[in-house]
Amino acid sequence: MFKKALMGAVALTAMMVGGAQAEDLKEFRIGILGGENEADRLRNFSCMVDKLPEVLGVEKVALFPAADYDGVIQGLLGGTLDYAELGASGYAKVYLEDPKAVEPILTTVQTDGSTGYHSVMVARKDSGIKSLEDMKGKKLGFADPDSTSGYLVPAVTLPKAVGTSIEEFFGETGFGGGHENLVLEVVKGTFDAGTTWASGVGEFSDGYTSGNLHKMVEKGILDMDDLVELWKSPLIPNGPVVVRTSMDADMKNKFKTFMMEMPEADPECFAAIQGGDYKGYTEVTPAFYEPIIDARRSKIGS
Repeated sequence: MFKKALMGAVALTAMMVGGAQAEDLKEFRIGILGGENEADRLRNFSCMVDKLPEVLGVEKVALFPAADYDGVIQGLLGGTLDYAELGASGYAKVYLEDPKAVEPILTTVQTDGSTGYHSVMVARKDSGIKSLEDMKGKKLGFADPDSTSGYLVPAVTLPKAVGTSIEEFFGETGFGGGHENLVLEVVKGTFDAGTTWASGVGEFSDGYTSGNLHKMVEKGILDMDDLVELWKSPLIPNGPVVVRTSMDADMKNKFKTFMMEMPEADPECFAAIQGGDYKGYTEVTPAFYEPIIDARRSKIGS
């Protein structure tokens, strides 16, 4: 039902542009990226459904879990969503199509104080693949075309790591349909290895302190003893909390304050939304994402 609601909203984009401007909202609409089981995503954000109506003065908070990253991106571009948490590449796509559509206001801070994370490439431990060099001629899986860690950063940085193009080094590449499903496909053997996201802080055996691997371990659907890490990217800027730029300024400020206070006021809700351990939020502007915007422009375009 939620997927149909989101797709319907996106289909009406052309008629609604200009109709979702800075007015008083009766409904606050949250877009949730794909890549994880839908029931889990709805459960993780349910705490916001309970709390935000009173904070923002709206009648209802609605959740729209998209099937993939692009579903949320198109909802933001069309003005049919009010808030989402994007990866840096997803934000770059929105910015390159319409720099005034959304405003990045916050990003997460890792437990070590950094504001970045990593793309990691993992393979089955029993596959005999122990290093990136062992992947020559093998099948590599990416998470999603609009994922920063699951595609953009590996696409930009792996050629230097392997000394040639991705097409020449790997035997085949493909997409796993989101981070969680990609790792499950690696475990099943569909891909010899795959790229997903992790804080890079803490122990690999725990799936690190946060990220897709950590969430899968917490849910009991992944045993890190089954995997080996082949490669880790340079630090990637943590993705932004974005809001619709045309949102009423008072509502925007109330929402921003609510989010910044959440790590202490409701740490369980904060951990559920973020999928792991973080210190809190810090403020950001579009300038924080300029390197990713430039990388996306050169590698993928808008």
